[in-house]
Order: sequence, then C-alpha cells, then structure tokens
Amino acid sequence: MVHKAVIPVAGLGTRLLPLTKALPKEMLPIGDKPVIEHTIRELVESGIDEITIVTSSRKELVQRHFAPDADLERQLREAGKEELAAAVAELSSLAHITYLYQNGPYGNGTPVLNAARVIGDEPFMVLWADDVFVAEVPRARQLKAAYEATGAPVLALMPMAVEDASRYGVPVVEEDLGGGRLRISGLLEKPRPEEAPSRYAAIGGYVVTPGVIDELEAATRRRRERPEGEIYLTDALHRHAAAGNPVYGQVIDGTWWDTGSPLNYLRAQFAAALAHPAYGPELRKLAMES
Repeated sequence: MVHKAVIPVAGLGTRLLPLTKALPKEMLPIGDKPVIEHTIRELVESGIDEITIVTSSRKELVQRHFAPDADLERQLREAGKEELAAAVAELSSLAHITYLYQNGPYGNGTPVLNAARVIGDEPFMVLWADDVFVAEVPRARQLKAAYEATGAPVLALMPMAVEDASRYGVPVVEEDLGGGRLRISGLLEKPRPEEAPSRYAAIGGYVVTPGVIDELEAATRRRRERPEGEIYLTDALHRHAAAGNPVYGQVIDGTWWDTGSPLNYLRAQFAAALAHPAYGPELRKLAMES
C-alpha cells in the first residue's frame, strides 16, 4: 500500500518570472485555492495524508498557508464570519505535513532522494505542485490503484501529439495491459518527434519504490566523480526499467493543466474559473457579452 507522498517545491519557477520572484509558483491561485492546495486535497481524497514537502528558504509562504493561525480564526469568529474561520482552521488539519529543506545537486531527483532518506524503505507517491488534474477519479488514486495491482513503480502518462515529443519524457511501451496500464521498458527524454518510441508523455506523477531510490543513490555517487552531472527521477526510472525490473505507466483519465508556464497558467485559471459552481455562470455570461 502507498501511505505517503512527497511534493518537491524548491524550484525557482523561472518560467513564470517576474511573477514568481517573491511569490512561490506553488502558491499561485487556481480558482480560489493555490496550486499546492489542489495537490494536497487530491492526495487526501486518494487516501494519502502523510505528506513530505521538500522546500527551500524562499518558500516560507507554503508553510504559512498550512500552519495553524488561531488569531485569524478568533478574529473571523468575533466578526461573525464562521464559514471563513472554519475554512482557515481546515487548512492546518488537511493532512500530516512535514517539511524538509532540499540539499544536494541540481535535478528533480534530489528532493525525492532527500525525502526517501527520511521516509525509509517503502513505496511513496511523488507529485509536483505545478500540475492540476480535473478527473472523476483523482490522478493520485489512479496511480495508487496501478501500484496496488502491479507492486512496481508507476508513472502517470497522457496521450500526446507526436510533434510535442521534444517537451516530455516518452516511454518505451513493452506491452499494453488494457485499462490504460502499460508495461514500459525505458524512457527517452525529450526525443525528436521522429525518434519518439510511443505517443505517450510522462507527466507529473509517480509511485517510486526502493529500487528506484537505489538508482538515485547510485546517480549521486556518480556525480561525485562528475560534478557537472544532474540527478533526475526519470533517469532513475529509465535505469530501473532498462535493468529488467518491471515499471508501469498509467494513462490518466482526466484533464491535465500544467501551470508552469504563463500561457498554461492562464489556461488553467480560465478553466478553473469557468468550472467553479459560484463564479462560473457569471463568467460565462461575461464571456458571451464581450
């Protein structure tokens, strides 16, 4: 079973500068919640409430968002704003959240390895807080079910147009098991369209196992000999699969919004606003009038 999750948030968010100079990209609003809150609520809805956030000194606003604030709750209740007070109180009890400071070389494998050394010898989920999924069954629950069925590492996949292959890690599909589940034998990072081994993109979502963590540890040792090297989770998954270990992809049933670039962030904002039960109808009317 997967009981724990890791959310790396130490990145600089350079694609969204200058917006993210002071405001962490994980705290940018999508609808009426910051992106990272969507991610944590998705995990909780999927039965995972032990969450490690790997952060940096620049991201204190993330911790403040989920910290208890008794003074604010009291002021809201004294003003008769019980609903708002309850919403503030809920944030600090959504999940059991611990924080680690990222320490180590560049690359998205580093925060995963930092967390694994604390979590110990068990599988855990990794989600990035610049992805929002809208789905009847949360993405995290789909990944969890795939792990429970296979007992092996799982990557979240989405279909892609082949001309977009150079933007993603693209899996080498060994076998289609049905139900969106694929056995994969490797990953090709950002291939040219004519070299793409499949029409699926590896996107933000993984269940990693101790074997994958061993590959990250090995990458760290190799980097001591070549300091210019970077440590990536997809490389570790590729090496794990290429060594003959089972690795699976789960095609996620839902809509994916990547908020990590300005255009995609605006698209996610518009989609969330239009889907909001309170604001959506008025915004649709406004769109029709303009």
